[in-house]
Amino acid sequence: MATMKSLTINPDASSTLTEIPIPTPGPHEVLVKVVVAGSNPKDWKLPQWYNKPANTGDDMAGIVEAVGSEVYEFKKGDRVMAYRYWLNPYGTYAEYAIAYDFMTVKIPEKVSFEEAATIPLAALTAVVGLYETLRLPQPWIPATKPIPLVVYGAATAVGAFAIKLAKLSNIHPIIGVVGRGKDFAETLIDRSKGDELVDYRDGNEAVVKGIHAALKKNGFEKVDHVFDTVSEHGSAVDAAAVLSETGKIAGVLSLSMDEKTKVLPKDLNWELTLVSWTYETEWKEGSEERKQGAIVAGREMGFLYMRWMVRGLDEGWFKGHPYEIVEGGLNGVSGALKKLKDGKSSAVKFVYRVEDTK
Repeated sequence: MATMKSLTINPDASSTLTEIPIPTPGPHEVLVKVVVAGSNPKDWKLPQWYNKPANTGDDMAGIVEAVGSEVYEFKKGDRVMAYRYWLNPYGTYAEYAIAYDFMTVKIPEKVSFEEAATIPLAALTAVVGLYETLRLPQPWIPATKPIPLVVYGAATAVGAFAIKLAKLSNIHPIIGVVGRGKDFAETLIDRSKGDELVDYRDGNEAVVKGIHAALKKNGFEKVDHVFDTVSEHGSAVDAAAVLSETGKIAGVLSLSMDEKTKVLPKDLNWELTLVSWTYETEWKEGSEERKQGAIVAGREMGFLYMRWMVRGLDEGWFKGHPYEIVEGGLNGVSGALKKLKDGKSSAVKFVYRVEDTK
């Protein structure tokens, strides 16, 4: 049986490289020879939370090696990027990985594997946060009047993609909360449309004042939509302080994980945004608009946006996130994840060329 190198991440963010059998794709699955894998903060968090080693890589760009019996879109040799379902054991920190066909998409020759590997999880999280959780106008039906949006963590991959998508939806003013990645975030916003940046390094009180000032400058007292892509260090508290009575906060980590959120009211309109929603095939219980079919299931949204974003890559109106190629291939994953854990990276995604693994 043919084998492959596969890396598991341990609870302490160290890693173990082993040889395991190359998997066989199921009916609606694609086996991808991983050329470049990308990292996300959850890659070190999940093994710690569950106290269990796992191949936590979700982002991949590579070449189709084999397809399942029901796959019609792809064939061996296609250049693709894909988002791996996080419960599938064959993660992207390996020579080969498994992805569902609807979460796989062809990429143009002019798009590098490195850039493509920065996109899936972070961009899809932004999609879910903006368009499912906050219900903002979709890019193909853009806003026709000003809609203030606060993006907490504007230089994170999720935050940066949220700003890119919001601009395509004609959502302004965008108020980005940012730290060391301020220069990068400046390249994302459009000050001519009222967009502003607020530096969180000045403290939580200054953040609230800065957001209020930016809102007032644009003729608003409060904000109805906040995307908190940090969800730590009191960010949700800051967001709640500028939120209107009918407003909503989309967070990416549970409120219980931040001690500072204990002061928040129980009736705060806050919702956890999970990228795994893009695998949902059923309407949520209790939602009249979902029962009426007004909003597509997550799987359909993921399918559509993956392909739409690639068209943007091809036509030049959408781009990946800045990246750093980590030396040593999979051997460099642990060190990079520890940098993420220690907060020693900003405005960059770590990516790994699998063939550099020794």
